[in-house]
Amino acid sequence: MHKEIIQDSDPVSKEVVTEVRREEAVLKAGALQNAILNSANFSSIATDAKGVIQIFNVGAERMLGFTAAEVLNKITPAEISDPLEVIARAKALSQELKTTIAPGFEALVFKASRGIEDIYELTYIRKDGSRFPAVVSVTALRDAENIIIGYLLIGTDNTARKQVEAEQKKLDQRLRDQQFYTRSLIESNIDALITTDPSGIITDVNKQMEALTGSTRDELIGAPFKGYFTDPERAEAGIKLVLSEKKVTDYELTARARDGKHTDVSYNATTFYDRDRTLQGVFASARDVTERKRFEQALQETNVELENAKLNAEKANRAKSDFLSGMSHELRSPLNAILGFAQLIESATPLPTNSQKESIEQILQAGWHLLKLINEILDLAVIESGKVFLSLEPVPLDDVLYECQAMMEAQALQHGIRLTFPLSEEPRFVWADQTRLKQIIINLLSNAIKYNKDKGSVVVTCADLDNGRIRISFRDTGDGLEPEKISQLFQPFNRLGQEARGVAGTGIGLVVTKQLTELMDGTLGVESTLGVGSVFWVELRSTAPPDLIVRKAELVTTFPPPPKPGKSQHTLLYIEDNPANMKLVEQLIALRSDIELFTAINGTLGVDLARSVKPDVILMDINLPGISGLEALHILKDDPSTTNIPVVALSANAMLRDIELGIQAGFFQYLTKPIKVKEFMDTLNLALEFAQKEK
Repeated sequence: MHKEIIQDSDPVSKEVVTEVRREEAVLKAGALQNAILNSANFSSIATDAKGVIQIFNVGAERMLGFTAAEVLNKITPAEISDPLEVIARAKALSQELKTTIAPGFEALVFKASRGIEDIYELTYIRKDGSRFPAVVSVTALRDAENIIIGYLLIGTDNTARKQVEAEQKKLDQRLRDQQFYTRSLIESNIDALITTDPSGIITDVNKQMEALTGSTRDELIGAPFKGYFTDPERAEAGIKLVLSEKKVTDYELTARARDGKHTDVSYNATTFYDRDRTLQGVFASARDVTERKRFEQALQETNVELENAKLNAEKANRAKSDFLSGMSHELRSPLNAILGFAQLIESATPLPTNSQKESIEQILQAGWHLLKLINEILDLAVIESGKVFLSLEPVPLDDVLYECQAMMEAQALQHGIRLTFPLSEEPRFVWADQTRLKQIIINLLSNAIKYNKDKGSVVVTCADLDNGRIRISFRDTGDGLEPEKISQLFQPFNRLGQEARGVAGTGIGLVVTKQLTELMDGTLGVESTLGVGSVFWVELRSTAPPDLIVRKAELVTTFPPPPKPGKSQHTLLYIEDNPANMKLVEQLIALRSDIELFTAINGTLGVDLARSVKPDVILMDINLPGISGLEALHILKDDPSTTNIPVVALSANAMLRDIELGIQAGFFQYLTKPIKVKEFMDTLNLALEFAQKEK
C-alpha cells in the first residue's frame, strides 16, 4: 500500500526515496569501512600521495606496537620496514622495469602507481625494534579523475606461515640429506646392489651394478634382472627362491656385461616391504668373487702340490727310514759276530794270553765304537724325521745324575779325570724323558772327559733359576774353544779339528743332545774360555715330585744265578738264518748246562718245531726267509699250544719304530744285535722265570 502510494506520488517524492536509499548505502559502506579499519587480523595503512600515513587501523597498531597518533602525518610505511629489504627491492625493481627507482617509499608503491598488481613479502619493524615477516598488498587510491591521491597497504602477519615454511624447508632438507645419505651408502658399497619388483624387473641399481653389466642406470631400470647373467633361468630361480625363502645367501651366478665380459658373483638377497608390510620386491647384492675363485683354485692347486710334496716327503722319509733300518741291520749283523765271539774269547777257558787279551780289547773297543757311531747316526736320523717319541714325566734329577756318575767313573779314571757331582738335601725333579735325559748327561760327561787335559776335572753343578727351571752345568778344564768354533759346535760331523788329536768321536753327539734337549722344552748352551775350559749347560723345567715315588732299587729284578752243571732243566728254540749268529748263540748257550738248545733256519720250520717240542722260551730273528719273525710270532700266539711261550726278539732291526712294533706285536722282550752277553743272559733268565710261572 505504502509502495503504491510512493509509486503514485509525484516526482518530488521519488527523489526523496532515492535520497533515502543513497543515505542507507552510505551508512552501509561506512559500516564496512569501520569494520575494515577496526579489524585486528590485518593492518590497513593508508597514505597520501607522498606516502605520509593518514590511516593506521587497529590491526596495524596491534601488529606494529605504534598508536595511530604516533604515526599519522609523521612517517611513511618505508620507515617501519627493513631498510635493507627496501634497498634490495628498489634495486630489483630498477633492473626488472629498466628504470631507476629510489630506495624508500617509492620502492614500496612503484608497481601500484603504474597500475600493476603488487603483493610482496616484507619485514616490518615494531616499535620495540622486534621484527616480523608480513605479506603486503599495495593498491593506489585515485579520485574521480583517476589521479592518485594515496596508497592503501594491507598487511598480514606472515610469521606462522614462515615458521611452517621453515619447518617444511628443514623437513625437505632432512629428506634430501637422508636421500643423499642413503644413496651414498648404496653407491659406496663394494658390491653391485639391485632392487627388483616381485616379478624380477629392476627398479634401482648402484654404480657397481652399472660397472658389472656395462650398462647405465637408466638402461638397467625397467629391464629383467635375469637378462644380465649367463644363466637366465638360474638367475630367475634365484629371485623366486628369495620370494619363497625370504632370503638367500652365497647363490653363485655369472654376470655378463654388454661387452661380453663374464664375472663370477656371489648373490645374496632378501625381500623388502613398505610401512604397511606390503611386499615391494627383492633387494640383492652381487659380490665379485672372481679373485676369490682364482685364489681358491690356486689354493686347491697349492694344496694338491703340498699334498703331493707331503706324500713325497713321507715316501722319502719311509725310504730313508727303510734305508737306515736296512743299513743298521746289515752293519749290526757282522758286528754281532765280531763283538759276540770277541766277548766269548775274552771269557773263554782257558783265559787268553796277555797279548791275545790286548788284541781282543782292541777288537771290542773298535766294535763298540762302531756300534756307537751307528746308533748316533740312527738317533740323529730319527730326531730329524720328527718321529722320536718322548715320555715326559717328573724325573728325579739326583737319581739320574747318580746313575750317570756310576756309569762314567771308569772312563774318567782311565783318563785321570776327577768327577765332582752336587749333593742335594732335597730331591729335585725335572720335566723330561728319563732315558733321553740320561743320554744327554752321559753325552756331555763323555765330551767333558774326552776333551779334558790330563789330571783335569769335571764339576757338575745344579742351580735353581728364577724362571722355574733348573740348570745342570758341566765344567771341564780342557783347552777351551775359540769364539768362531763355538758357532760350529752343533754342526753334524764337525769335530772342530779334534780328529787330528786322535780322540775318538763322531761329531754327532752334541747335535743329538741339543735336539733332544729342545724336544723336552729345554735349552742347551755353552760358555768357553780359551786355555781355561768350557761349561756346557742344560736348562730343564723344574716340576713337583709325582704323588708316588718309586725308587729305582725297587724296580731292579734279581735274576737267579745260572744253575750248576748238570741235567738240562729248560729248552730254548732259536730261529735264525744267519750261520754266524746261530753259531754265536750256540756257544753262549753252551755255557748254560741247564738249557737244551733247538734251532731252526726259517720261520716255517721254527713254528713246526715249536709245536712239536713246546720249548720253554723261543729266541726269534725278525728278517727270516719265507715268513718273517713277526708273522711267525702271530702264528704262535694264535695257536693255543704255543700261545703262552715267551718269545724274545733278537734282531739287527734296531730302529725305535722296529722295537715299538715288536713290543706291540707281542714279543716278551726285544734285544738288538750286536749281543751284549750280560744283557742277553739276564733277559734269558727273566724269560725262563716267566715260563716257569706260566707252567
